[in-house]
Amino acid sequence: MKRICPECGEEYTGRSDKKFCSAACRAGHHNRARAEELVFQRTINNILRHNRNVLAELNPEGKTNVRRDRLVDRGFKFRYFTNEYVTRNGTLYHFCYDYGYRVEEGEWVLVIKRQEYVE
Repeated sequence: MKRICPECGEEYTGRSDKKFCSAACRAGHHNRARAEELVFQRTINNILRHNRNVLAELNPEGKTNVRRDRLVDRGFKFRYFTNEYVTRNGTLYHFCYDYGYRVEEGEWVLVIKRQEYVE
């Protein structure tokens, strides 16, 4: 039985449950269907990587205080982080992969590099 490939429009033959003429057409169809979802994921991942790189750039020694506006000026987005860590005394750190930060009183942000005891 001859059918038409929904991706390229070519006529093809094959098994009764075959829906596309080739693996390339099948992959192209599914990639296009998922493109919007992938764009969203890629955008979030780019923001997270950028946040991590800003923290690393401003923290070459492993621990430092930085003015909040320096982070904002470099495009840091405080709403995006990979995980949170609460210390035994209740202090909350937000992490972008291996770099974390704690918003201090006023204009300061404490930036740290993840230590082995921080999981």
